[in-house]
Amino acid sequence: MSFLESFGGLALALLGSGLAVGLSCVGSAKGTGIAGEAGTGLLCEDPSKSGKVMVLQLLPGTQGLYGMVVWFFALIQLGFMSGADTVNISVQTGLQYFAACMPMALGGLLSAIAQGRVAAGSINILAKKPDDWSKGLILCGIVEFYAILSLLASMLMLLQL
Repeated sequence: MSFLESFGGLALALLGSGLAVGLSCVGSAKGTGIAGEAGTGLLCEDPSKSGKVMVLQLLPGTQGLYGMVVWFFALIQLGFMSGADTVNISVQTGLQYFAACMPMALGGLLSAIAQGRVAAGSINILAKKPDDWSKGLILCGIVEFYAILSLLASMLMLLQL
């Protein structure tokens, strides 16, 4: 295997794992920001609801953690945590790592933003009907399910490499 082939494979694998964590964190930042904007309005009116608002704002942040798990697992699979001086993989293997990381990259990005919007709506429920805030929490959990499926898909594909 030539240097260019092994470097290209490693670059693809690192790009995929980097996108898994990076895009998931971008989505989480956007989602928590959306929920946070809604939460600040409510907290100006009723600061006693801060605990429930924080739970709803926190939920879109989990996708960033899921992306970090995929990134870390990919690095372990590649051998970066074993203390080896070099990691040589083919372009084909690099593409496999890239493809394995894409469910979390795209699923994390999109589900975190969607969950932020649902969390913002749930904060509106909390403002108008405080006793029904758990209904909004359930709605957020439905979106979370798809982030978990993205994590599962990436992890199962990485385990096959």
